[in-house]
Amino acid sequence: MVSHWLSALKVWVVMCSSMAARRGFYAGPAAQASDGWRAKLSRMEVAVVGAGIVGCAIASALARRGRDVVVLERAARVGTGITSRNSGVIHSGLYYPPGSLKAETCVRGQALLYAWASTHGVAHACTGKLVVARDELEVAALAELHANAAASGAGGLAWLDAAELARRAPSLPPMRAALWCERTGIIDAMALTASLRADAERHGASFVLQAELLAVNATATGFRVETTRGELEAGSLVNAAGLESDRVAALMGLVDPAKIYPCRGDYFRLHAPGRYQHLVYPVRRRDAAGLGVHLTLELDGGVRLGPDAEYVASRDDFGPAEHKHADFLAAAQALLGPIAPLLLRYDGCGIRPKLRAPDEREERDFMLCEGPPGCVHLIGVESPGLTAALALAERVVGLL
Repeated sequence: MVSHWLSALKVWVVMCSSMAARRGFYAGPAAQASDGWRAKLSRMEVAVVGAGIVGCAIASALARRGRDVVVLERAARVGTGITSRNSGVIHSGLYYPPGSLKAETCVRGQALLYAWASTHGVAHACTGKLVVARDELEVAALAELHANAAASGAGGLAWLDAAELARRAPSLPPMRAALWCERTGIIDAMALTASLRADAERHGASFVLQAELLAVNATATGFRVETTRGELEAGSLVNAAGLESDRVAALMGLVDPAKIYPCRGDYFRLHAPGRYQHLVYPVRRRDAAGLGVHLTLELDGGVRLGPDAEYVASRDDFGPAEHKHADFLAAAQALLGPIAPLLLRYDGCGIRPKLRAPDEREERDFMLCEGPPGCVHLIGVESPGLTAALALAERVVGLL
């Protein structure tokens, strides 16, 4: 009877280990060095580097078309890089030059994102957004923004005068005008990433975690890829490595890859339950590295302010920045009216992979490029990267 129980226990352990391996949860060094993993993934059609929102969207799109796909992620879980620190805003495409990759993939991606979230049970809400103008100079800038957004194909836009804005958002202080963006919303970024991973796996894709890219060498039939989990061969490579996308591009052999400039954005939480129903943004300054401190909502009713924009030297310094409290309070009061200092507390940060250098005045577009043959790179995918993810995946599928 004891031997029968031990045999059953052994079967159960093997089953659990197998399930964990399929889901990308590896127990330790023995599992990480698994010969079975190397045999299974010795040859793949496409290897995607990076399992954030963009990498998972690409894996899903490729796997749905019958491609043999493996996703390599250096972290222990998917979505723990830029994605995990995203504010979760579903953007409408207001700020980007018409015809740019940012503009086109944001507008297309918004439609795809709402459809995906609805059909896959991903928590989201179409909250709407107000971009407010507080004086005549900002009214002129807001009119330019409205024209740019319309030229880019953004939908659901309406100009509100002071009286209309006061009726729609009575909690805001008096403003001169606002641009109402009906289709802007919020989404659970991590749940979205998980749903894309699950869809990719249902269609045959494999995810290998704790697999940092070490080297890439061209072969007669594609590439030999060396990682901290072993080696594999792939016919094509996709670089969706976020903050490390420039370094990964260099490893893949892209000549003179664009340089990433890490740009930190901090958040503060505002205690204001039930006070705001829409996102609230100031008019963006033309030369600013970000959109200005703005109010975003969370699906559980929470309210956050930020992110700001600060170029930094490190790509992985996420330490607290309580010292920014006074600056955030001033920005919040300029946007929302009087706020007691104690209602504002620090709430973390993220780092954007900017292509725009600190001394440049104009924003740079996403970079979607090929090189050498068989490699596709997405470099500098910052905001509106989450909104654009499904549309970017469509484009990568087209290139491959």
